[in-house]
Amino acid sequence: MTPQPLAEYRDVTLSYDGHTPASADLNLQIREGEALALVGPNASGKSTLLKSMVGLVDPIGGWMQVLGTSGRRAAREIGYMPQTDEIDPEFPISLRQVVTMGRFRKLGPLRWPGKTDRQTVDAALERVNLTEHAHKRFGDLSGGQQQRGLLARALVTNPKLLLLDEPFNGLDTTSRQQLMQTLRELREEGVGIAVSTHDLELAHQVCSHVLLINRRQIAFGPIHETLIPEHVTATFGESAGHFDTHDDLIAHPHPVPAPERTGL
Repeated sequence: MTPQPLAEYRDVTLSYDGHTPASADLNLQIREGEALALVGPNASGKSTLLKSMVGLVDPIGGWMQVLGTSGRRAAREIGYMPQTDEIDPEFPISLRQVVTMGRFRKLGPLRWPGKTDRQTVDAALERVNLTEHAHKRFGDLSGGQQQRGLLARALVTNPKLLLLDEPFNGLDTTSRQQLMQTLRELREEGVGIAVSTHDLELAHQVCSHVLLINRRQIAFGPIHETLIPEHVTATFGESAGHFDTHDDLIAHPHPVPAPERTGL
């Protein structure tokens, strides 16, 4: 029997205000061990789609289900890393305290982190290679270290589904490679992932599927079949004869061979 998708959308239209469509015609699935790249220009609806998976944006049309229920009810089982974070870099808070914040949704308002929570935080910090920086002030870390710290905060929920909004923006090469490796490991463990990105090379290297979007769904499917020049052209308005690099798109100029099947 085929497992139920972690997330499934059928002809979904999303809106911030409950009236004006922000993204439409969404049809997609994310299953265990799959990673979905959300590819599109700025303001194309990628962040809106991710927010809908944790109940921050509601559909105004169609049908959607996340972890067998609504996004709002599933939120405690989802790891979410937004594109921008409101942590003041001058605020005297340690990396460990930031990561611990991710446990609060599990704990509820009246519980204080216990032994299990501390062990979970330790494991998340180790996973993103930041154990030695745990007690440093968050604002003193490099941009790449802060991004990995925010990923650790998303991981302490032990999520079945992980949502990342432009997590690779501004990363140095080392942090980029470490983050990519972490996402591959999570896929091997059966975690479903949705990641918005402008980087087509990254999408090829990390993700199994792609959804191209520009206020409406352009295409969805396995990445090596779907992330093709014709669909990129329809999404970004590029010339069909090439993948140019511009402000909205970091394109891979050569085909990337499909990875060997691993059973995922």
